[in-house]
Amino acid sequence: MGTDFTTLSGQVQRWIERGHYPGAGLIIGQGDRVLLERYFGTYTPETRVFIASAGKWLAAAGVASVVDDGLLGWDDRVAAWLPQFVGEAGGISLRQLFSHTSGLLPQQPPGRRSDDYQTLEESVAAIAPLGLAEAPGTRFRYGGLSMQVAGRMAELATGQRFEELFQRRIARPLGLSHTRFTPVDPGPGRSPMLGGGARSSARDYARFLRMIAADGTFEGARVLSAAAIGAMLADQVGTATVAPGELVERVRGAKHTGVYGLGLWRERLDAQGRATLVSSPSWAGSYPWLDLEHGLYGVFITHVDLNGPPWESGFDPLYSSAVLADLAARAVHPEQPRAP
Repeated sequence: MGTDFTTLSGQVQRWIERGHYPGAGLIIGQGDRVLLERYFGTYTPETRVFIASAGKWLAAAGVASVVDDGLLGWDDRVAAWLPQFVGEAGGISLRQLFSHTSGLLPQQPPGRRSDDYQTLEESVAAIAPLGLAEAPGTRFRYGGLSMQVAGRMAELATGQRFEELFQRRIARPLGLSHTRFTPVDPGPGRSPMLGGGARSSARDYARFLRMIAADGTFEGARVLSAAAIGAMLADQVGTATVAPGELVERVRGAKHTGVYGLGLWRERLDAQGRATLVSSPSWAGSYPWLDLEHGLYGVFITHVDLNGPPWESGFDPLYSSAVLADLAARAVHPEQPRAP
């Protein structure tokens, strides 16, 4: 008898029926086995959508591959690659850029041009004059501008545009035929938004998670080192202040400060502070996760219908999708007590 995913599928179906999403793709995997693959509403295996912040995990993997090759280091300073960052800003590390502790503003201030430049070089040229909101390493401030700086460092280290290096190092080895960072919606060939501009499909993202779950290997080939996976999952916030009400506290009631690794949220920790549930949720609803406690990975690919009916009480696409990780674990291990 197969695992009963009725409750899990029913939750997604209710969101579709209530008009929150036009459709969705849902895949649950364990090792090399797909335990569940189902599509809802208008979605099919070929549907690719704008996944917003769910792309941060993909971007982190692209940069991690450059670190694996020794072309960059997580503790490399910005000024070594981008001399227009001066003073304290020049001392920001690559690690801080990908863990939202750089001190840079999370997005362009009101009244300034949004980050829609043609290249990462142009994007970074507009970011550098903004200066710092606080000293590097002192505060966790979730956003996307810092990842643009990291992407430009990776471009300079490899001599390739970020889309090219991502395709060569991550997408093609994993067979991700539906995943790209450019062109950015809606415009032709703009610079990739590492923190929120990727498009993908359920099957593509599931293949990526399968590699992460296998410590960086995929179908017998190594894509990322075990050290790279470990760095992603480790606490990269350190002593930086985490404000009340961040995502982990909202969805798990947890008040630990080690909320973020590299490109992913650390939703649950064990008694030793090691991550047991990590994710990269999107404001639009997409939610990829890795459940290390139960040996599962899963991806919910969707995009909220902003023209749909008003959201029901308690529903918010950024926070509501996290329930799927619990429902999947409960389906595979019904004997275990429910997580709080």
